[in-house]
Amino acid sequence: MSNIYYAPGDTRAARVNDLFARIARRYDLINDLQSFGLHRRWKRRVAELARVAPGARALDLCCGTGDLAFALARRGADVTGLDFSPQMLEVAGSRVKREQRRAKSEERRAKKEEVGGPIARSPRFVQGDAQAVAFADNTFDIVTVGYGLRNLASWEQGLEEMRRVARPGARIIVLDFGKPPNALWRAIYFAHLKMSVPLIGLLFCGDASAYAYILESLKHYPAQLAVAEKMRQMKLANVRVINLLGGAMAINYGEKPA
Repeated sequence: MSNIYYAPGDTRAARVNDLFARIARRYDLINDLQSFGLHRRWKRRVAELARVAPGARALDLCCGTGDLAFALARRGADVTGLDFSPQMLEVAGSRVKREQRRAKSEERRAKKEEVGGPIARSPRFVQGDAQAVAFADNTFDIVTVGYGLRNLASWEQGLEEMRRVARPGARIIVLDFGKPPNALWRAIYFAHLKMSVPLIGLLFCGDASAYAYILESLKHYPAQLAVAEKMRQMKLANVRVINLLGGAMAINYGEKPA
């Protein structure tokens, strides 16, 4: 029986929206539990790959509660986070004041120690569709998406939009669940997604189906190798795949030709 939150075609967006409305308040906690906290390290890796220059404009699609947006902002980027879920954006917005307090504390420490560094800015969060981004061509120096491409009705259209709004020379980076090339590790990993992750969802969110959705969506998502091939078809430069945890997670990287 298919997952109640997964539906191909025209109803995909509505089902995914229902999913994130259901889990928004517990999203960060369960991410920590199901990944043993490793998702934070992977997101820092994305921010490092972005090579933020002071004042660079960045767009984080499917921004959720804002982890990647804040990571880029801490490095001095002018960040816009876009998501279609008002509940997830509400959580992201609630984090802004905490981040501002943290940034001021770090600025005071840096001044005291006479250490320079990028000035952290607060991301802006807007509601929108990652498959029809309301920004002009060639707008951003960095375009990222973390755990969102897999949730789109057309992940290919999502990538096309990322390329369109990226400036020449911009970094385009995708972080998402992957499919390990090793058959044994893939079987163990899928078993974790089938049994352990829904149990965590049931215990901490009261909804096992919301987290069983991960495996269901991953079955229909061609994962890192297909994303890399699509990037090459789009004529992106320096395309590469960075496998994490033996390919259980993956970062796809490319650059819009100058």
